[in-house]
Amino acid sequence: MHILITGATGLIGRHLCPELNKEHQLTVLTRNPANATKLLGENIHTTDSLEEVDFNNLDCIINLAGEPIVNKRWSDKQKQILRDSRISLTQQISAAINQCDTPPHTFISGSAVGFYGRQSTSVIDESFVDVTPEFSHQLCHDWEQAALQAESVNTRVCLLRTGIVLANNGGALAKMLPPFKLALGGPIADGQQGMSWIHIEDMINLIIHIINNVQLSGAINMTAPTPVSNSEFSQSLGKVLNRPAKITMPAWVLKLVMGEMADLLLYGQYVQPTKALDSNYCFRYKKLDSALTNLLQ
Repeated sequence: MHILITGATGLIGRHLCPELNKEHQLTVLTRNPANATKLLGENIHTTDSLEEVDFNNLDCIINLAGEPIVNKRWSDKQKQILRDSRISLTQQISAAINQCDTPPHTFISGSAVGFYGRQSTSVIDESFVDVTPEFSHQLCHDWEQAALQAESVNTRVCLLRTGIVLANNGGALAKMLPPFKLALGGPIADGQQGMSWIHIEDMINLIIHIINNVQLSGAINMTAPTPVSNSEFSQSLGKVLNRPAKITMPAWVLKLVMGEMADLLLYGQYVQPTKALDSNYCFRYKKLDSALTNLLQ
């Protein structure tokens, strides 16, 4: 297949491209083709212009582009950057698909479990509709709606409601490790907020599974089947690192340092990947301990 990928130099893209490149022809849309070539290899075609892409010759699009959500405080300006980096490009891709005579058969587009907003300790899946209307939900909702503009009898749209992606070379885990290695880690606030996670290997394999299973469409939770509480995550990480993890971070400190963005850490969701499981995807890392052990030892 000929596959267009955006966001290819991000955490997920850097792992996904080498796997797809084994069997498929890849085109990467990037603001920095030289950097993308350096990261991904010279045998992957790169372009910095969507207008240069012939959508009639694409079989599949994987849209992972987006400004990292936790890199900067959520000022009004930063919120707009977060929206524009996701929604504007997705709208352009949908418009290009809709203008095709022979459109790509699959459009896979990013989203996040933040779509559900803050939730209780009840486990939820893709059928859950009682979302909490806050910034993370609105961002994901509008991002998904932009992708769904491309849905037709010729093009299925799959929305990757992604949890915390665990990898040993970046992402959330890299931000957590320094304090935990110094025995300064521990739960946040009461520690009962849900953390829905996925090992990077399962993230990549599940995307490939979605490409190959045409019956899958709509929202798909990209999380392991065993979400944990923040307290359980802290205990597991401390155990794997052989460090105590008992220093609690008070909510007020986090809010002082991070502002509204602290909500991502103070609240959470216990998300179940029902569609993945029902389509017979077999997770390699179902338990957090085994995932962290694989990545850190």
